[in-house]
Amino acid sequence: MLKRILISLALTSLFTTAWENADGQSKDPLLFPKDNFTVETRTIKTSTGETKVTYHSYMHILYVAKPVDKDYESMNVSVPVKINDVAIDASNAPIFFAIGVGGYMSVNNAGNGGGPRGGPGMGAPPAGGPGGQPGGMPPRTGAPGGMPPMAGAAGGMGPSTSRADLALAAGLVVVTPGCRGRDNKAADGTNYGKAPAAIVDLKAAVRYIRYNKGILPGNVEEIFSVGCSAGGAISSLLGTSGNSRLYDPYLKEIGAADANDNIFGCVAYSPITDLENADGAYEWMYGTSPTRSGLVDQDLSKQLKALYEDYQLSLKLQGKNGFGFLTAENYGKYLLQDFLIPSANLYLKSLTEEKRNEYLAKNKWITWTGKGAAFEFQDYVTHVGRMKGMPAFDDFDSKQPEPDLFGNKTIDSRHFTNFSLQHASGNKNTLVENDVKQLVNLMNANYFIRQDNKGCAGYWWLRNGSSDNHTSQTVMVNLATGLENRNKNVNAALFWDGGHCADDDPQGLVQWMVKITNYSIKN
Repeated sequence: MLKRILISLALTSLFTTAWENADGQSKDPLLFPKDNFTVETRTIKTSTGETKVTYHSYMHILYVAKPVDKDYESMNVSVPVKINDVAIDASNAPIFFAIGVGGYMSVNNAGNGGGPRGGPGMGAPPAGGPGGQPGGMPPRTGAPGGMPPMAGAAGGMGPSTSRADLALAAGLVVVTPGCRGRDNKAADGTNYGKAPAAIVDLKAAVRYIRYNKGILPGNVEEIFSVGCSAGGAISSLLGTSGNSRLYDPYLKEIGAADANDNIFGCVAYSPITDLENADGAYEWMYGTSPTRSGLVDQDLSKQLKALYEDYQLSLKLQGKNGFGFLTAENYGKYLLQDFLIPSANLYLKSLTEEKRNEYLAKNKWITWTGKGAAFEFQDYVTHVGRMKGMPAFDDFDSKQPEPDLFGNKTIDSRHFTNFSLQHASGNKNTLVENDVKQLVNLMNANYFIRQDNKGCAGYWWLRNGSSDNHTSQTVMVNLATGLENRNKNVNAALFWDGGHCADDDPQGLVQWMVKITNYSIKN
């Protein structure tokens, strides 16, 4: 018996030595370097005043064992240790997982460090590309954590205040991961960031956090993903696809940690999701609204709208408050009563009588009774106007970001809908290849809702601007309704007259996170 014990101890010692270097440090590539940090202090302007935060800053931490590109597959972690010079313990704080993706582009975690405060920066757009955001918007840079600046945010906060800042000031741990994107090219010209690389990387980052439970500060069971635009779509996808085995081969390939990748809560602003159905939804909403160069081809627009009508009916989504099933015929009414009118009322009631009268004089399509606003859905659509051509996403010339997303190692862009593929090729019988269909599923949050994926997050904060014309308003509302029909806790609303990625209430988001987790700062 003694001999067995001695052999066992020897084997244990040998195993331990194999994972240690000469300094006694672990060689496990997935172990969080808890002692490798710098101490930083920043003053953050919140809705209640200025908050001084001292935090431990961990930079460029690799989160996979076999990275394709370590400059993208790494993360920064900020752990608050003092608030207003009072020591706090963030070991059990919720984790704010800031997704900096825009336009399905890469997020570089090295490079320039993402701006003055160390968040990941977005990858540079490819030559001739749209600038990293759908619709030709410029890349959103200069804010920590890859989050866009909150210009004009409520509560008097200046443009340098971001959601990640506010989370840090509330005592939350902030994780800002990099990830690959559609713009990544190797030296030999091959692509290495096409779908599903971004979601695979971010799942690996979540697994890394959970793998380091008790080592990486924060509550690994209370992770909130946060993103806008394509980042909002990927945040939603991270929320709905938790622990799906469909990603296992991709995760194994990059050496992701053996841990779960489900998250507690999901935050998405203006999510550009449900891509294979987004063209039809766009024509349903904006088909008869002209672009700057006039109306789009009305025959093709009607064909796409008809496809959307069939799709919407197939979802069998049950609206709130006994509304019934959402269809193309009644969706305008549903948007009015449950999203648009409440948003307009909230805004108009916040104005002084003088300012409200000025606004109404400029927007005569709105009537005001004192009790609230009233307007027709089509008048609202005309007010917003159409931004994109047709098709809005899988465009025939593949100039939009989305066909580029579904390229592969050697092909930059591929059509991902039968409609566009057939029209672009001139062959009415050709169909999207099976591998593209699979990638489309892997990039669509709604796919996993329809599959009733058991790892779906329980808590959701969904926001869009009422004047966002990057996609149809039905996209976010379908996402919200599908989750509600699965009994998830969903907080969804529109910011009146807000554009793409609008956020009039960043402080409210952080307060929501604190409330649903019952988190309180401990000294």
